[in-house]
Amino acid sequence: MNKYPKIGIRPIIDGRLGGIRESLEDTTMKMAQDVAALFQSELRYPDGSPVQCVIADSCIGGVQEAADCAEKFDVENVGVSLSVTPCWCYGSETMDMNPLIPKAIWGFNGTERPGAVYLAATLAAHNQKGLPAFGIYGEDVQDMGDRAIPDDVKNKLLTFAKAGLAVSLMRGKSYLAIGSVSMGIVGSIVDPDFFQSYLGMRNEYVDSSEVLRRIQLNIYDQEEYGKALSWTKKYCLEGDDFNQKHKVKSREDKDKDWEFVVKMTLIIRDLMIGNKKLKDMGFAEEAHGHHALVSGFQGQRQWTDFLPNGDFSEALLNSSFDWNGKRAPYMVATENDALNGVSMLFNYLLTNKAQIFADVRTFWSPEAVERVSGWKPDGVAKNGFIHLINSGAATLDGTGKQKLHGESVMKPFWEITDAEVDACLEATTWHPANLDYFRGGGYSSKFLTEGGMPVTMCRLNLVKGIGPVLQLAEGWTVELPENVNKLLDERTDRTWPTTWFVPKTTGRGAFRDVYSVMAAWGSNHGAISHGHIGADLIALAAMLRIPVCMHNVEEDKIFRPSAWNAFGMDGEGADYRACASYGPLYK
Repeated sequence: MNKYPKIGIRPIIDGRLGGIRESLEDTTMKMAQDVAALFQSELRYPDGSPVQCVIADSCIGGVQEAADCAEKFDVENVGVSLSVTPCWCYGSETMDMNPLIPKAIWGFNGTERPGAVYLAATLAAHNQKGLPAFGIYGEDVQDMGDRAIPDDVKNKLLTFAKAGLAVSLMRGKSYLAIGSVSMGIVGSIVDPDFFQSYLGMRNEYVDSSEVLRRIQLNIYDQEEYGKALSWTKKYCLEGDDFNQKHKVKSREDKDKDWEFVVKMTLIIRDLMIGNKKLKDMGFAEEAHGHHALVSGFQGQRQWTDFLPNGDFSEALLNSSFDWNGKRAPYMVATENDALNGVSMLFNYLLTNKAQIFADVRTFWSPEAVERVSGWKPDGVAKNGFIHLINSGAATLDGTGKQKLHGESVMKPFWEITDAEVDACLEATTWHPANLDYFRGGGYSSKFLTEGGMPVTMCRLNLVKGIGPVLQLAEGWTVELPENVNKLLDERTDRTWPTTWFVPKTTGRGAFRDVYSVMAAWGSNHGAISHGHIGADLIALAAMLRIPVCMHNVEEDKIFRPSAWNAFGMDGEGADYRACASYGPLYK
């Protein structure tokens, strides 16, 4: 059983007995129960099970009941706290004082009782005490006892809960670095202070040679390996070998590479989460794993100059299926780029969907496209697009072969059909690795992402003097005419997966046009999630005290703690000032 954090719901009540409290007990508790029902119906943990909620044993009218609730929440592993009330209550006596748990208050908008007054008073108490909380207040007045949750309230409740669960799911987990720094990429210079202070995570490290040791000593499940190799031969279609003739490997050596990369996949997974079967084989220490929620594999160059690359392992682990069927994806960052790994993790925990890891490789202007291909971009792509491509490590879910109402999507694993798994695999070819890049061989995945998917690309960067900053861009995948795709794609590497991306532009700043987005991107990598999830990312960043330096989310969708309003009327500037003032969540 997974011991996931729960959402705690605190029904807050006017504590005055003798007529007032008694008249509100039923209404207040039903309000808490209705929110719990909403969360349990709409939200899922990474294994697909419904989110669990814990409601205080009684309504909270004073400090003793608040303390009783806090004790229950500790026992029940509550990681997110929501207070709800339809009336005036005693703010500082009933508020949640835990500094590490994300918290929000929903104050019912009704005229019979002043729930909004409690909301304002208690948010002020949170702000004065340095305990930021999100305030939820419906736009329209409701009648006392109306159990409907308005859409605007529902959206804020879900945004808060998703972001809060992401915070609590990260706490206490590990980032596992397999290897060290890849080709001078600064994101793979793992910063443990960032992980500890901002995410509440620890860092684990193993040398890449541990993977080789386990291969040579057969420290992996032999039975599963046989199953995995058979599945790979059946479903992973080998593509053309585009290497120079004098470099092409023999069939025997290519088959050995297949065996090697399948073993690598088992081993990287075992390094992350452990494998009880290893204990039965006499490897009790290795059986534990590293409690890793996300990992990174250095690969280049010390490994890939003489051993098969990690493209197959990374792509399969990042996907929602393998030889064992459909399952939750593992977050594995190419080139041990820990900051892009965390970006993938943010997206994943908010959506439960697999993530595309890609280079933010090239901006193609309409003029450049027309010069090279003779075709002038139109439609969504008329103002140019960005080529997202990396050496085969993107999730196979990114093919776009999963469908909803006829449209290309990416789904949580429990919603994916067997036919959609087959379609993703059939849309992917595995080409012998480019031996100019990867002297040790291996296999890189190749697919083309279908167009029309709403996606969000994000990236976390560390900036000296500021700390971590998050940038994000909502947009869409697009398709190009077949001949144009071929011309543009093969100017990079024909053995790698491609996604053509058009960000939503605003005419201002970094989103003035598509070129400006590319020019303002803070690193060479990005994490791409299905769906427009920018508002959820902004809420999550605020909980972690990470300012957002670049986004294209509409102002009315942005949801941050109430205290942010005290730091000025310019949203992004206030975000920076608030994050600097409060400091990291786990300081």
